[in-house]
Amino acid sequence: MFRYGGDLPILTIVVPCFNEEEVLAETTKRLNAVIDQLVRKRLVSDRSSILYVDDGSRDRTWDLICELGSRTPRVKGLKLAKNAGHQNALLAGLQASVHHSDCVISIDADLQDDVNAIQEFILKFHEGFEVIYGVRSSRDKDTFFKRNSALCFYRFMKMMGVNLVHNHADYRLLSHRALTHLLDYKEVNLFLRGIVPLIGFKSTNVYYERQERFAGESKYPLKK
Repeated sequence: MFRYGGDLPILTIVVPCFNEEEVLAETTKRLNAVIDQLVRKRLVSDRSSILYVDDGSRDRTWDLICELGSRTPRVKGLKLAKNAGHQNALLAGLQASVHHSDCVISIDADLQDDVNAIQEFILKFHEGFEVIYGVRSSRDKDTFFKRNSALCFYRFMKMMGVNLVHNHADYRLLSHRALTHLLDYKEVNLFLRGIVPLIGFKSTNVYYERQERFAGESKYPLKK
């Protein structure tokens, strides 16, 4: 028996967005199809939803979220008053989801993270895992610079004593219990990839092949 969904868990997929008008329709189509499939297989409740968090976008992102929500009851929206940054937008979505979700999956809007891996996340959740990391199976599609700068980043963090899951970004599942403890973890310098491993719940990895961005521009240029 789950906390909110009864016999089946209520899943919320939290999607931070910043100037993502070019991808939202396709992202919604794919995520909605994944949830429909999970509902048919009785892996999640039909009360599961998609929560878009508009991080102060300057394009039509919020208008599209509202349009998609009017056509698809499963789509919800949360608008931040200003651009607060990816981590703060993600945290706001997690905070908004904690009181009505048995599990929450965070994923970026650009469709680089394979949405088909979500079923494996849910299967692992049913096995009793409370923190499930989406981990890239390879970096073959990255440029030479991006691949090697990422390697240096992970090595540097390890030297600093930070416990990171290698090749994991913010594509993960958290159970309600794990999410509650995460939200109780008070940290001013927010870096969820570094905080989540510290909360100590039973965890595992799901491996997937990262795709090219579906449309639009990267929100992480060299300066960031």
